[in-house]
Amino acid sequence: MRDSWSRTGQGVLCAMSSVAVAMALPNSAAVAAVREAPRIPFTERYRAVQHGGIARAANSSATCASAAAGSDASCSQAQEGSNAVNGDFRMTYIDVDKDPNTYNSSRAELRLPENATVTYARLYWGGNLRVGEQKPSKDNGRVLFAEPGGEYKEILADTTIGHITDDGVDAYSASADVTRIVKDSNPGAFTVAQVNVAMGHSVAGAWGGWTLVVAYADQSAPLRELAIWDGFETLTPERREYAVTLDGLRIPEKGSASLGVVAYDGDRGAGANSLSVRAGKAQAVRLHDDANPRDDAMNSTISDGGRPTAGRQPSYRNTLGYDSDVYDLRPALDGGAEQLTVGFGTEDEGYHIGALFLQADASR
Repeated sequence: MRDSWSRTGQGVLCAMSSVAVAMALPNSAAVAAVREAPRIPFTERYRAVQHGGIARAANSSATCASAAAGSDASCSQAQEGSNAVNGDFRMTYIDVDKDPNTYNSSRAELRLPENATVTYARLYWGGNLRVGEQKPSKDNGRVLFAEPGGEYKEILADTTIGHITDDGVDAYSASADVTRIVKDSNPGAFTVAQVNVAMGHSVAGAWGGWTLVVAYADQSAPLRELAIWDGFETLTPERREYAVTLDGLRIPEKGSASLGVVAYDGDRGAGANSLSVRAGKAQAVRLHDDANPRDDAMNSTISDGGRPTAGRQPSYRNTLGYDSDVYDLRPALDGGAEQLTVGFGTEDEGYHIGALFLQADASR
């Protein structure tokens, strides 16, 4: 794929696209074959050492419609980035595709170097099913996915779906390998529709979103460690910490690296949520940047190195419960690393973790 950051893929569907999707639907038994679990410990999904990097596209699937009864929160100010939480609002679906056959859809550009070759691509999605309405969990494992200028294709989860029902929350996270579609696509924006998420109002609030993580090869790029880990872990007032250890690395001293995190139901302004990285046995470094405060890491942002990620439709600054952030790891890598420990913490109601992805300089 070529680099076309300035080009917006519209993903316009013709009338026949809905017919094509319907014809492609598998039977319900095939969808039900993927099991669910309330907790999935993080494991490595993909690893490569190659000249290249990791890119990602992401967006939320739900947003505010109006302030809930008794709340003086402003929906427009929240979308522009003010401190606000989804429980303050009556929440609704984002729907940008103008297709009457979808009830939610959002779009984001994927930026790759001109000569890049996609070597792996994985789509992550998730949401809360219990808000003002209750959505059935049978649809957790499917979404619609359209490449730039292409028609929707049904994507089915190909691994265990994380799904927890507890204390007013009915939350899940699913994923699927989409390498073939992304590798064969044109440059531009990808669209994801029909993410299973409820709307309405509750204290827990509605939230949902998706992230496309893509590893690519590019001979003009540095030699790098590329890795993706995923699972489904929940932090709560009773379980305030969780750590993932990433082994087998060979990051040189003062190497350049970035870490991506996908998380659900982090509330902006609630504070007391942290993200840290420890290289080997060195002291842990608390990660933070202009978009993600030191004490509010899971704060409903989609950002790159402290800046809101461009190329999204819509591009709300406060996603009201969905985080897909890429952090600069250089502050933690003065001595290089053969192992990284990523630590998550909370002092409030908590959040869910769905995926991690690493791009780091590799020693030759």
